[in-house]
Amino acid sequence: MYDPRKRPLALRLLAAGFTIAEVHRQTGIPTSTLGHWKKHPEKAANHTPPSCPRCHDQTVDRTAYSYLLGLYLGDGHLARQRNGVYRLEIACSDCWPGLIEAAAEAVGALLASRVGRRQKPGCTMVGSYSKHWPCLLPQHGPGMKHTRKIELAGWQREIVDEYTEEFVRGLIHSDGCRTTNRVRKRLKDGDRWYEYPRYNFTNVSADIQRLFTDALDRLEVAWTQMNAKNVSVARREAVARLDEFVGPKH
Repeated sequence: MYDPRKRPLALRLLAAGFTIAEVHRQTGIPTSTLGHWKKHPEKAANHTPPSCPRCHDQTVDRTAYSYLLGLYLGDGHLARQRNGVYRLEIACSDCWPGLIEAAAEAVGALLASRVGRRQKPGCTMVGSYSKHWPCLLPQHGPGMKHTRKIELAGWQREIVDEYTEEFVRGLIHSDGCRTTNRVRKRLKDGDRWYEYPRYNFTNVSADIQRLFTDALDRLEVAWTQMNAKNVSVARREAVARLDEFVGPKH
């Protein structure tokens, strides 16, 4: 991937009559790309490449990023395409159209590329193509997430620490839910049923679970490890705190 900031220089050199080899030596831009620009100068001049906040030292939408990171760690993946392009896909249940819209909005806020939707049985895959998705999501790697180490880079931790609510919201929207728990209590005069709301988070990766519970600790939200892959938030005040910024999926 070439540095887009050198594009104007390359176009000026080509227009001035420099050879493709010379322009390549001065800019590092591949000769195949330079050849296309020389053959179609009008298209090259009008093309605006998508920019990457990490590579091009630009401001990232930190709120959208923290939410999208939560979605990605839960139900997202990167797939390498031809020419080094990656497709980010977030699996969103068709039961929650609001979640599909929120995921598409977050994806579109981070890279200047088109956001698409691909229908699969029971879900919509919200996706976008870019060579730069691995820059923004360095947790990408071979195999399932629970089979490899998942940890945040320093710059990611800064964003998640600042926008912890959005991160937790993304994790719950992907691998969590808000439910009503029913408990039967046997009494002498008959059984009584009690209902109370709770949040459940399910992920087989211990690393991702730890990111979730560490975020809850920062928010002072009490949680319980139910089993090897399930975390529960059931105390009344803890549920009320999550309701402030998560709430039921819609």
